[in-house]
Amino acid sequence: MSVSKIFDIPKYYYFQSGNDYSGSKDTFSYKIKYGEKLKCLTWHGRLCSMKAAIEHEQEFDLSQDGFDSMIDWMEQLYIDENQNASKQ
Repeated sequence: MSVSKIFDIPKYYYFQSGNDYSGSKDTFSYKIKYGEKLKCLTWHGRLCSMKAAIEHEQEFDLSQDGFDSMIDWMEQLYIDENQNASKQ
């Protein structure tokens, strides 16, 4: 079972081991950075996070609950942006 209904993201213990992770769904790109907190960056396009214009950035507690909140936040951003795009 995937941790996200939308994104292919590893389980929390991947990040507990000190790993970062990046991926994309359609043109929605994201990077999850490990540190004192989990930091999630999102943008549109195929550029890497260092060259992209970051559109959203949020930090979450380094815990399973924080990780779950981050997944919910990312999914809601993706859903909201797709709904807004379909209205235009």
